[in-house]
Amino acid sequence: MSVAHTDGWIGFDLDGTLAEYRGWRGCQHIGPPIPAMVARLKQYRAAGWQVKIFTARGTASAEERAEALPCIERWCEEHLGEVLPITNVKDYQMVRLYDDRAVQVEKNTGRLYDAISGAA
Repeated sequence: MSVAHTDGWIGFDLDGTLAEYRGWRGCQHIGPPIPAMVARLKQYRAAGWQVKIFTARGTASAEERAEALPCIERWCEEHLGEVLPITNVKDYQMVRLYDDRAVQVEKNTGRLYDAISGAA
């Protein structure tokens, strides 16, 4: 990860991936950081990658979004050292997504990757 990247972005899910998640406790509660994932995110940032927080928080309504975004921004500032863009939308510029609920599928085949062996 030593080359700066400007074409594309990497998404990190918030709850259960970057921050511990032990059940919904309201928009304003975000769990403590998960050190291994925070370190990975910071490595990508140091290498020049654009990183976005990918989360479903604040997607139910405009009011919920208005409440959730400042909480996520404060969490980012405190635990990541910077406020990152926040989204719930994948696009063709996203090159990778870290998420505790995703199952990786081999491109154009429908075959699922085995989380243990890494094989399709």
